[in-house]
Amino acid sequence: MAFTGMPADDPLFASTADLCYSATGYDPRDADTTEDPLSAAVRLQLFGSVMSLYRNDLLNATHGLPGMIAEHSMGIYAALAAAGVIDQTAALELTGRIGRCLATMTTRCRYALGSVVGLGGDLLEAIVVNNGVFLANCNTSRHFLLAGRWEGICSATAEAEAAGAFSAGVFPADAPLHTPLLQEVAGELEAIVADYRFRAPRIPVMNHLDQTLLKGDDIPRFLVEELCLPVYWERTYRALKQAGVERFYEAGAGQALSKFNRWIDSQA
Repeated sequence: MAFTGMPADDPLFASTADLCYSATGYDPRDADTTEDPLSAAVRLQLFGSVMSLYRNDLLNATHGLPGMIAEHSMGIYAALAAAGVIDQTAALELTGRIGRCLATMTTRCRYALGSVVGLGGDLLEAIVVNNGVFLANCNTSRHFLLAGRWEGICSATAEAEAAGAFSAGVFPADAPLHTPLLQEVAGELEAIVADYRFRAPRIPVMNHLDQTLLKGDDIPRFLVEELCLPVYWERTYRALKQAGVERFYEAGAGQALSKFNRWIDSQA
């Protein structure tokens, strides 16, 4: 998988990509250099972490340290590095090791993600129950990701489309991220997390589950728990604004969260 738009000629990006290769065996600038086969999802996760670390360094140099950090799904590892909880090497290692662990689930079952735009949460809740799948990402009041077994996601997105969804798509996935199905590998995930030492955040980090600030002692448990529970981005964004945050900078790859934020603001 080749990624477009990366600032490959920027020395700062190059040093972060070099660190990724050293920590994980994967270089996002050259997929052929990876030392072992990686799924498309793991490559994407590592690329996202590299971009997050790189863009966070740029933002720090331009604007200074942030007053608060929020995280979304697999972005948690780069967010912890930005908050001083772990270093960048550990963030990349965790991204790769967690991703590889999740990818083992695809050997036992075929999983998928479903993107549904245009339906309300209550109606979608009924649809996922009908089809034996789960709400995984509640990004806005009208933008959701579903996760679960392939057949269930296909039938759920078809039902959502029939119910009036603006769009509904199905995408292959290594694992049903942010669903209770990940309890199947919870023991392996706990063993990975146990290999690392987590410091107390130097910058407050708001989590995407209950919108509280993470404490150092809570982080190992949270890193496993958050993979088994949904991401609540709209709640998190609103809680950040209620906490007094006025300016938002997206440090990950792309601008998906910024688009979600604009939609949420338009509904206020």
